[in-house]
Amino acid sequence: MTRESWEQRLRGLEDSAVASVSGATDLESLEAVRVDLLGRKGRLTGLLKGLKDLTIDDRKTLGPQANRLRDEVARLIEDRRTSLERAAIDAELASVSLDASLPPRDLGLGRRHPITKTIEDMAGILSRLGFAWADGPRVESDRYNFTALNIPEDHSARDMQDTFYLENGQLLRTHTSPVQIRYLEKHAPPVRIMAPGRVFRHEAEDAGHAAVFHQIEGLYVDRGVTMADLKNTLSVFMKGLFGAQTKIRMRPSYFPFTEPSAEVDVQCLLCKGDGCSACKQSGWMEMLGSGVVNPAVLKGVGLDTEIWSGFAFGVGVERIAMLRLGIPDIRMFYENDLRFLRQVGA
Repeated sequence: MTRESWEQRLRGLEDSAVASVSGATDLESLEAVRVDLLGRKGRLTGLLKGLKDLTIDDRKTLGPQANRLRDEVARLIEDRRTSLERAAIDAELASVSLDASLPPRDLGLGRRHPITKTIEDMAGILSRLGFAWADGPRVESDRYNFTALNIPEDHSARDMQDTFYLENGQLLRTHTSPVQIRYLEKHAPPVRIMAPGRVFRHEAEDAGHAAVFHQIEGLYVDRGVTMADLKNTLSVFMKGLFGAQTKIRMRPSYFPFTEPSAEVDVQCLLCKGDGCSACKQSGWMEMLGSGVVNPAVLKGVGLDTEIWSGFAFGVGVERIAMLRLGIPDIRMFYENDLRFLRQVGA
């Protein structure tokens, strides 16, 4: 191939390429043009391969011209492809009756589960009182769940009727109190923590009981902590949950890990203390257990009980949620009835 014939073919391709690209009426015909010009056996590709038959000086002069034409053809093809794709979309939209002013469909956004919302509310109140969030494992050892909390070996809570034991000798925690022990082992007082979490009890389920439920434990250890500090904290906590007019009372009780211990009642939210069927005519509703941390528990984690003292309390989340929302049956929280969850979810 001579230089003159090569240049003639290049000019011919330059004239026909623009016409071929602009004449493509759809993507299929445009692809055929691309293959004809730039494919492995395309005309422009073949012309570039023909440079090897020319002298070095001719290749230096004519090669850049062919490369510029190749780049220009590629740009024209891409522009034409974009134009054809846009035209195809416009044609499809034109064939569909679409009213852009119509309101969108309701996406049916989810809500937070009432138990989740109740935990957030309870934790929010306690955090404002200075309690930090602490967490621990759900699968526990006998030591953390019982022994370290001063629960004797003959205590009924250790029976298989009340506790889920695993084959490896461990168990599903029956309360979140083990978190307190784990925290005190790693952190020197003063400490002020709350331990929300799921707990497990081997018991029959009914309107007021569940085998799996949630608790929030509170623990405060410092110098000179007394029962008065506990009462003041719980009074603020209950008022934050049920309103500023909420009244509480404390009744002597027994828990192995606190001494003295107290059950805490809230004045009935329905009858305001006058007596009704919900509070069994007493005017009060049992709410939680609490007390001053037993010195044996503090000694077990290496604390000097002549210096440090504290209080602890534990409350069921589901019970609080049932009272705040007026839910008569604890099982409703876990039946996954969307009508119920839409009504009480947040």
